[in-house]
Amino acid sequence: MDELILSPGGILFCYLLLINAATFLVYGFDKWRARRDGWRVRERTLFVLPLLGGTVGAFLGMRVFRHKTRHWYFVFGIPAIFVLQAALVIFIQLRA
Repeated sequence: MDELILSPGGILFCYLLLINAATFLVYGFDKWRARRDGWRVRERTLFVLPLLGGTVGAFLGMRVFRHKTRHWYFVFGIPAIFVLQAALVIFIQLRA
């Protein structure tokens, strides 16, 4: 089991799991703060997290918490980031 987790694929899987969970929680936290007129997470941060691999967490956070769904740059930007990341993965796989 340790060999699987410590392999490059296992490390990448763990990283993606953590970044997506963190992104989902940050979107939920920001929505919670928005309802209470409190300190908010910067929109830049809400975009950087998906760029670091948290696109699925961002998309789920937008849907589950109904957060940032009225902002066109999130509605189109998050799926666009996902498509670009998927294209990059396919490109790398084809080159290997």
